Amino acid sequence: MANFVLQLPTSNLRSIPVYASSNGAPPGTASQNGGPVILELPLEKIRRPLMRTRANDPNKVQELMDSIRQIGLQVPIDVLEVDGVYYGFSGCHRYEAHQRLGFPTIRCKIRRGTKETLRHHLR
Repeated sequence: MANFVLQLPTSNLRSIPVYASSNGAPPGTASQNGGPVILELPLEKIRRPLMRTRANDPNKVQELMDSIRQIGLQVPIDVLEVDGVYYGFSGCHRYEAHQRLGFPTIRCKIRRGTKETLRHHLR
């Protein structure tokens, strides 16, 4: 790895805020602007419309259960909220691990969507 020195003039400097969100929004404004929000949702409030068409890898679910037991869920599942109803299309292994562990809730990254967005996911 290369090392370098950056020399800047000491006058006329100004600060520029930098944010680590995916859409560049300042912290705490995502929900106001329609961006994703991280919340704990009850498992029974999340509809899994593709659950019957996909089978989870039981070894992966077991590994996740062991990990979640030790260090908790590290990455929230993605959830689409349409008209107050929550739909989960990814995070299937994490969702099942929470179910099998008997946890009542799961941390979710919630994005608001339209009925058209929902139809797109159901294709």
